[in-house]
Amino acid sequence: MYNSKITGLGYFVPDNIVTNNDLKEFMDTSDEWIQERTGIKERRWIDPKTGENTSSMGVKAAKIAIERAGLTKDDIDFIVFATLSPDMYFPGGGVRVQDMLDMPTIGALDVRNQCSGFIYSLSVADQFIKTGMYKNILVIGSENHSGGLERSTRGRGVTVIFGDGAGAAVLSRTEEKGKGILSSHLHSEGKHARELMLDGPSTGRWVPEILEANDPEDQSYYPYMNGQFVFKHAVTRFSEAIVEGLQANNLEKEDIDMLIPHQANLRIAQFIQKKFRLPDDNVYNNIMNYGNTTAASVIIALTEAWEKGKIKDNDLVVLAAFGSGFTWGSVMIRW
Repeated sequence: MYNSKITGLGYFVPDNIVTNNDLKEFMDTSDEWIQERTGIKERRWIDPKTGENTSSMGVKAAKIAIERAGLTKDDIDFIVFATLSPDMYFPGGGVRVQDMLDMPTIGALDVRNQCSGFIYSLSVADQFIKTGMYKNILVIGSENHSGGLERSTRGRGVTVIFGDGAGAAVLSRTEEKGKGILSSHLHSEGKHARELMLDGPSTGRWVPEILEANDPEDQSYYPYMNGQFVFKHAVTRFSEAIVEGLQANNLEKEDIDMLIPHQANLRIAQFIQKKFRLPDDNVYNNIMNYGNTTAASVIIALTEAWEKGKIKDNDLVVLAAFGSGFTWGSVMIRW
């Protein structure tokens, strides 16, 4: 069995900054209200005039990651693309990236695990490399939330939270023992699926019915979230996934050099930090600048932390995420 390690990182966010005060133009809210509940100060939303989309953002992040890995697009053997907001209902973003980067006809897999999408994707890529099937895999998390949010007071509980952006990592084969991805741990609990979801469009109420109804009050096309219920489960499952990873590798919480939690809510991250008694330098958060970018959040934060020199050789880096599904998981990395 081979080991896999991250050899390149990159991220891209739109130039268009939307502050909490900007949101007051179309909903009853305030900067204080949003920061108190989420920790978010601003987020990036795609400017429709730019023509940017989920796949194009992923491509921009991927180019940076591939270059930093010292590779070319032709060295990539496989693509794993995580998103809940593909450009089209089908096909997914993986094949779009393959085309936009003018890559050989390599395989492309799409992962639809929402907030834990990058964790799941990294785990999938790790298995392909460990077994020797592939040598270099491009793993992308990218989201275009802004185009599907309800920009009104009715939708503010969800709309204020989400932002657009993309991150990418190149995962490569290594024979160096004890380095790279040590383990990954994935879970789900589908009985809570409707606590955080987007109900339409779906094959349960498909195109003919949608066209016939033409109901302007139909809210099924906007995301729904039972915020308190999600928060309660998130803090529990985050902790469990981190502990599981530590125990699997005979490590203690004191061994964590950097925790990168999914940027869902700053209050969740702060709760986890306090529970594990981690100093500020050992946890990286950027939700205040980007909001929740779902499948892109962990990889954007990981890239930023690495760029700022907060992750060093031989550090124990823990990635953790929880989200819709419910799905959650962790990845333990020896940098």
